[in-house]
Amino acid sequence: MGLQCGIVGLPNVGKSTLFNALSSAKAEAANFPFCTIEPNVGVVTVPDERLNTLEDLVSPQKVIPTVIEFVDIAGLVKGASKGEGLGNKFLANIREVDAIIHVIRCFNDDNVVHVAGSVDPVFDKDVIDTELQLKDLESIGKKIERNQKIAKSGDANAKKQIAVLEKFKSSLEGGANARAVEASEDELEVLKDLSLLTIKPVIYVANVEEDAIHSGNEHVEALKEAIQEEEAEVIMISASIESQIAELEEEDEKEMFLEEYGLTESGLNKLIRASYSLLDLITYFTAGPTEVRAWTIKKGWKAPQAAGVIHTDFEKGFIKAEVIKIPDYQEYKTEVAIKEAGKMAVEGKDYIVKDGDVMHFRFNV
Repeated sequence: MGLQCGIVGLPNVGKSTLFNALSSAKAEAANFPFCTIEPNVGVVTVPDERLNTLEDLVSPQKVIPTVIEFVDIAGLVKGASKGEGLGNKFLANIREVDAIIHVIRCFNDDNVVHVAGSVDPVFDKDVIDTELQLKDLESIGKKIERNQKIAKSGDANAKKQIAVLEKFKSSLEGGANARAVEASEDELEVLKDLSLLTIKPVIYVANVEEDAIHSGNEHVEALKEAIQEEEAEVIMISASIESQIAELEEEDEKEMFLEEYGLTESGLNKLIRASYSLLDLITYFTAGPTEVRAWTIKKGWKAPQAAGVIHTDFEKGFIKAEVIKIPDYQEYKTEVAIKEAGKMAVEGKDYIVKDGDVMHFRFNV
C-alpha cells in the first residue's frame, strides 16, 4: 500500500525548500507566494536497516525498499475556502492524501517575507485550520440538507445520519478540527463519503533556524501550546540543514555532517517514523534470491490481508504463511537451517502480522 503525505503551509514558511530537501523532485523555491502552482510529488525511499541485514544474508539480485510520496501543495492564504488565491486547487489536492504535514515557520529572517507581516506560528496554524474547517462545514451542510429531505419521509437512518453530522458541525463551528471529535466507527462511517479535510491525521513541522534545532525557540513553544488539545506531534526540522544534507551523495558524508550538528538522524528520517506511527503502519519483508523487498501494511492486519498487498490472488487463495523473525535469520543464516532449528512458524488466516516479519505465502487460485 502506498503512503502519500501532503506538505501544506502558508506561503514562505519553507515548505517547498523542505520538500526539495526531502525528495528527488525539485519544486521551484522563491521568495514570493504561489511559486508551487501544481502539486509536486517526490518519491522517497524509507530507510530501514533490516533491509541491509537481509541483503547480507540472502544476497538477492535486487533490494526494493518501501516508499513514501510527499506532495508539495500550493501555498494557502486566508479565504481559500471561498476560492481566494489558489484555494480551490489546494483543497482539492489535500483531499487526496493520507496525512497532512503542516509546515509552520518558526524562524526569524528579515530577508524572507511573511505573508502576514510577522512570524506568528499560532496565527499561521489558525489560518489553515479555519479554511479547512470552513470547507468541511460546507460539505457537512450539503449532506445534512440531503438527509433532511429523506428524513421527512420518516427514514430512520437519515435521522441518525443527521444527528452525527450535527455533532461534527457543532464542533467545527466551535473552531475544533473533525479529528478532535470523539466518534465511534459507525459515526465515522457516516462521514466517509465526505473525505473531510480536518479529519486527516496531521504532523506539525516547526521549521527552525539552524542554531535552534536542539533547543527550539519561543515560536516552537507557542505552537506546542496551541495544539495541546489535538494530541498531535510537533517535529523540529531545519529546512536549511536538510537542504545541505540533500546535496551530499555519500552516506558517510551525511553522517559526518549530522555529527557536526550533534544530530543522530536527518529530519527526513524523523518525519518518516512519525508518519508511520501516525497512520499505524508497519513493515514486513519478503526475501529470496531474486529480491528482498519491504511491504507497508496497517498494524493489526492478518496474514491474508498482508499477502493481498503483493497480489490480490495471494489473499483470495491464501493457504498459510511461513514466518521468520529477523534475529533468527541472523543466528541461523539460511532458511534450511532455520527450518531445521524449528524457528520457521507456519501461520494460518488469523495470524496478525508483526513489524519486521519475514514472510513467504502459500496460496492456491
